[in-house]
Amino acid sequence: MRQAGRYLPEYRAVRQGVSFMQMCRDVDRAVEVSLQPVDIVGSEAVIMFQDIFTPIPGMGVDVDFAPGPVIAEPIRTRAQIDALVVPDSRESVPFVFEIIRTLRGALESRRIPLLGFAGAPFTLAAYLVQGQGSKDFGALKRMMHQSPDMLRALLAKLTDVTVDYLDAQLESGSQAVQLFDTWAGLLSPADYREWALPYHREIADRVDRSRGPLILYVNNGAHVVDAGVESGFDVLSLDWRCRLDEVARKYGDRISLQGNLDPCALTAPPERIAGWVREMHEAAAPARGHIMNLGHGLLPETPVEGVKAFIAAVKALPTKPI
Repeated sequence: MRQAGRYLPEYRAVRQGVSFMQMCRDVDRAVEVSLQPVDIVGSEAVIMFQDIFTPIPGMGVDVDFAPGPVIAEPIRTRAQIDALVVPDSRESVPFVFEIIRTLRGALESRRIPLLGFAGAPFTLAAYLVQGQGSKDFGALKRMMHQSPDMLRALLAKLTDVTVDYLDAQLESGSQAVQLFDTWAGLLSPADYREWALPYHREIADRVDRSRGPLILYVNNGAHVVDAGVESGFDVLSLDWRCRLDEVARKYGDRISLQGNLDPCALTAPPERIAGWVREMHEAAAPARGHIMNLGHGLLPETPVEGVKAFIAAVKALPTKPI
């Protein structure tokens, strides 16, 4: 989760003097920082460097990063929603697929898988309606309760964009794709079932699953795991607020799991990190599959040695299931 980032001095060196949006569009730089974790910390998969908002300007939205997404004109009216375009991402963001093809070529001989990703409709809508990041996304919540049909129209368009974008990533060489619903954890279980789950299901139904599996991540989503299992995704990624052993016992025969160490734990001594990795391995044993990972993205202040200790501990695990 967020392997290429500010915790790596090498990333900061490549990023120097370049804006975030320029970095996303620069194929050579994006490829370089995507590959850095493999060579520097020994990760066993590559996640392409990009942002969940990459396809949104193609809809006709003016977006900047400061550092998170900032919308010049927040989407608050039906006329604005009706004016949004559903672009062919192969034409609107061709650099993404060039990055994927280049990475796949570089990784083929190393037998290292490549992952793509996209933002989920609810999370994208949260930024579009609110205009920027927020603790409670009050403008979005007001639209939910005051103009539900308007929000559904926005979510429908964002779902179309997301399906197209994920399909194009899989066509270009991504071997799995992950959907990030960063803000769906703000919803109650009932609201999650109304405003997030139906769009997760639609994405799972419409994306060409023959090309690769789908991973779903809902941040701060321990209270909606039961619903997430119903999404139709192949893998459910858990944050650290979930009991991995309980989820594995309850749902492990239905869905594979990913996660879920607190990223802050990587500031601990290596022996403690190794102990937590072993505990996670044992906790996930009942699941049909488990991807060892963090419960959210790496933080900028994460020591590189902590990341290396985590990966070394994973590689030291028994190769056969417990």
